[in-house]
Amino acid sequence: MRTDELDYELPEGRIAQTPCEPRDAARLLVDRGAVTEPSDTVVAALGEHLDPGDLLVLNDTRVLPARVRVTRSSGGAGEVLLLHELDVDEAGWWEALCRPSRKMAPGSTANSAGGHIRFEMGDDLGSGRRLVRPEVLGHPRGELAHDRRHLLEALSRDGEMPLPPYISSAPEDPERYQTTFAQRPASAAAPTAGLHVTPRLLEDLRGRGVSVATVELVVGLDTFRPVTTDLVEDHEIHTELYSVPESTWHDVMATRVAGGSVVAVGTTSVRALESVAHTGDLTGRTDLFITPGFEYRIVDRLMTNFHLPRSSLLALVEAFTGRRWRDLYDHALRAEYRFLSFGDAMLLSRTQR
Repeated sequence: MRTDELDYELPEGRIAQTPCEPRDAARLLVDRGAVTEPSDTVVAALGEHLDPGDLLVLNDTRVLPARVRVTRSSGGAGEVLLLHELDVDEAGWWEALCRPSRKMAPGSTANSAGGHIRFEMGDDLGSGRRLVRPEVLGHPRGELAHDRRHLLEALSRDGEMPLPPYISSAPEDPERYQTTFAQRPASAAAPTAGLHVTPRLLEDLRGRGVSVATVELVVGLDTFRPVTTDLVEDHEIHTELYSVPESTWHDVMATRVAGGSVVAVGTTSVRALESVAHTGDLTGRTDLFITPGFEYRIVDRLMTNFHLPRSSLLALVEAFTGRRWRDLYDHALRAEYRFLSFGDAMLLSRTQR
């Protein structure tokens, strides 16, 4: 597929700069298939468009305050954005986006502006990525220095939420860039469709006979990277850690057997569920790249925000709806929906092949 087929004109004024209040008052564009016009509602009314016996699946990852302003050993300023921790036997190393990466040579160090973390620089991984090893200052090097709890405490002091570059300022309440059901701090970005979900909405759904389950997919590098290749399939997709609890997979299978719909909240939930379907592994790192022609095996409906032009997320949406996404986006632009991370949402139905 040519990347320019994922292009559309997104006026700057349609990019939401602040989240909707309350969360579930965000608008919801409901896709009703190729032969029926979409309808306009709000996320709080999601239950009216689902059926008893359906299963809603949420990504419960929590965002790390993983963007850290640093002073390099040379005295120059820089920035480290932690993307994901490597395997346990890698002795505390993380993959990170570093700036300026070319001036952060292996073996050099950089201290956080708040003074609680020192980063040892490792190998250059390309595209601004580098291995880094954070050390919590005030603790001796060794097991304690790389203990995750101490690092999380230090990041809470010295780190910032890694908001997307198209958002000009952070919300006053940092929790507005977290879902209300977030659990383990691990991600470099929020699963943004889940930002609309409230305890009140989940209670309403359960009261209507809709079940709720969770997965974890640690949102990483590709959230920040546009597709720059001429062909979408030539884009390099990076791996992301996922985990689907046995109880969730049991609910997924039971829902499908009973004829209900599996409704994923966010493209990250899709990637986790479809990774299990295609590999058979409930946990691991996935390099699954969903592009047009992909065979969906699990997800029937998808609640997602509106995505950037020329993005891998928009390729996933086209694989789900076919070219119908263009009509839906045109409708949303005419109706002045708000786009991207703090914007509104849509509920999509998968095109049957």
